[in-house]
Amino acid sequence: MQINTNLQHLDGNYLFTEIANRTQEYQQNHPDARVLHLGIGDVTLPLPQVIIEAMHRAVDELAHAETFCGYGPEVGYHWLRQAIIDNDYTPCGIRLTPDEVFISDGAGSDLGNLSDLFDTANTVAILEPSYPAYVDTSRMAGRQIIWLPCKAENNFHPALPAQKADIIYLCFPNNPTGTVLTRDELTQWVEYARTNHSIILYDAAYEAFIEDPDIPHSIYEIDGAKEVAIEIRSFSKTAGFTAVRCGYTVVPEETGLQAMWSRRQCTKFNGASYISQRAALATYTPEGKAGIRANLNYYKQTAQILMDGLRTLEYTVYGGQNAPYIWCRVPTPDKDLSVSLPSPTEKMSSKQ
Repeated sequence: MQINTNLQHLDGNYLFTEIANRTQEYQQNHPDARVLHLGIGDVTLPLPQVIIEAMHRAVDELAHAETFCGYGPEVGYHWLRQAIIDNDYTPCGIRLTPDEVFISDGAGSDLGNLSDLFDTANTVAILEPSYPAYVDTSRMAGRQIIWLPCKAENNFHPALPAQKADIIYLCFPNNPTGTVLTRDELTQWVEYARTNHSIILYDAAYEAFIEDPDIPHSIYEIDGAKEVAIEIRSFSKTAGFTAVRCGYTVVPEETGLQAMWSRRQCTKFNGASYISQRAALATYTPEGKAGIRANLNYYKQTAQILMDGLRTLEYTVYGGQNAPYIWCRVPTPDKDLSVSLPSPTEKMSSKQ
């Protein structure tokens, strides 16, 4: 028996696990300290009531023989896949079929599992900095990584790879810098992928925060993108499903990978729970959309408060527009970060 030695080259803990462990240790040693968690992109507001009610109804259905359901379709229920198309893509002028939409237990799972579709000899282009799962998943497979620096000097817009990249991870609005790509900038990436026969794994988990009309909500708004892009989205970031776990991935037929991904999912994944999919369907009701919009506005205001506070302290801050994340230049050790800031609730109340 031989193990996959690539896993031995990873750090001891996943980044967010390490942050959680260090935070817990600090709190144990400083029980009176007030700690703001700025690690994993979790949510703090409760789910809208219409979503809670949908989950309660789903649980009640499982309690009666006439409405009980066991294993569902591995790729997701048709009613949710169609609702995704009708609400997330048709308004953008994008045509999809339910067979191209795959329901999962969260975007994070799919971002790692999509690696199964590609040979380990493929090179992978990853933005630096980036969501750590892209890096760790590529290292687990033993793939060569091409780093694409994102920094203030290039306005956090990575240059196209100088060498051929077979797989490209793009995340916009970006985690963690909070920056975005315009339609013209995203078009350059699609054209690169078409020219080089590459595949783009497009992490669009934060698209609901986009307000600028020149920023695409989906990579499929770009001509030719269906040939070269797989798009991953998350109900965690739009609807606060971090504890519920539900997301979806779009694999267009034009990529030639749709059947392969379906076969992989049906073999290695038993499908997202019926309860979580009913909850996801409720996000598309008028009440669900209104509740989600209110929560998103709260997180946007929180980002604005952080930006205002840091700029008051004369720090350079990026992002925060069309995204929940901000990116701050690391302060010097002797800089005093103490400042009295209003809470998001206080700021919201002051505007009412």
